[in-house]
Amino acid sequence: MITDAQIRQLETTGKHRSGDGLYLEIHARRSGGVTKSWTVRYAVGAGKYRWKGLGRYPEVSLARAKAMAAEIRESARSGRDPLAERDARRAEAAQATASRMTFRKAAEGYLAAHESQWRNDKHRSQWRNTLETYAFPVIGETPVADIDSAAITAILDPIWLRVPETASRIRGRLENILDWAAVRGLRQGENPARWKGKLAMAYPSKNKVRTVRHHCAASVEEAPTLWGALSSRKGAGTDALRFLILTAARSGEVRLARWSEIDSKKGIWTIPAERMKAKRPHRVPLTPEALSILQHRSTMFGGAPDGLVFASDQIAGAALSDMTLKAVLRRIGRGELTVHGFRSTFRDWCGDRTHYPRELAEEALAHVVGSATERAYRRSDGLEKRRPIMADWAAFLTGTTSEE
Repeated sequence: MITDAQIRQLETTGKHRSGDGLYLEIHARRSGGVTKSWTVRYAVGAGKYRWKGLGRYPEVSLARAKAMAAEIRESARSGRDPLAERDARRAEAAQATASRMTFRKAAEGYLAAHESQWRNDKHRSQWRNTLETYAFPVIGETPVADIDSAAITAILDPIWLRVPETASRIRGRLENILDWAAVRGLRQGENPARWKGKLAMAYPSKNKVRTVRHHCAASVEEAPTLWGALSSRKGAGTDALRFLILTAARSGEVRLARWSEIDSKKGIWTIPAERMKAKRPHRVPLTPEALSILQHRSTMFGGAPDGLVFASDQIAGAALSDMTLKAVLRRIGRGELTVHGFRSTFRDWCGDRTHYPRELAEEALAHVVGSATERAYRRSDGLEKRRPIMADWAAFLTGTTSEE
């Protein structure tokens, strides 16, 4: 038995009995001094004893600890197990948290727990960018407890054969986040993003995919080499294709571009709504490289306001066809590529090689971003924020600077 006065003076480590199953436990601190905390010993069934912590002294006084211990022992005598009830409450609370925790929040939790150990800032930004680009649009607001195989394949199906290296990295990141959520009690069952014995049954390995050359879009890695091959050639088709790659525009938007749409002083190309897929005007920030192509076209062929920027070399005033641009690719030995595929190359570069927000990358491609309500309130197209993206894209293609 110990009294309150003795407790204040007591420094001996170990368990000190205070009566009725109540004990004061004293532990030495590494930094010096001791900590004091209460535990109660109670019986469950025949001859089975359990220990339950009651809190630290002096936050929990001797009188309070005795009252708590008496309450616990009384519960045990009535056939209840206070520790089992506590565990059940915690499990219920975890389940309630899991039902509210979205995949986006789980991803943020995983990053907060792990990104401090990543020394490379580029690695951190790539983690976040790939999630923003590929995962969050599909499962970002889905409860992490509900993520199943169908959700994972909805992310991977569109990209596994097109960008296998990126897809493989995303799969691994999804697996890590879901494992983190499971350890935190936020989900149960097997990990649907696991490769061995799971997704390996649904997809070919990334190494085997790389040997099959049937992609319609150029990879990010080979884009600068393609650009160099195009830069050594002349003609309206080549100029148009180079301009298309620099601006990440669609074929029809470039082939039918007119000089009245170009503001060289401000470096802006405004494409009218009738020529846009989304049926709304789209402004494109023009880089020095793009302006150089326009200057060349104007000097060589004139720039009448109603005239086509990339008029045919064979038929005066006629627009180029999409096949003309495709023929340029065939002449450099890359006829398997599609003209439209360069938009995919640009988007992969944004997601895999830069830290730019997903919304700006999508805006650069003239994609509709956000819900109808968000678009109603956001009237700006982020033109000036998109200038650095296009400048970095041009620098990547031309090799004038290294990526961050």
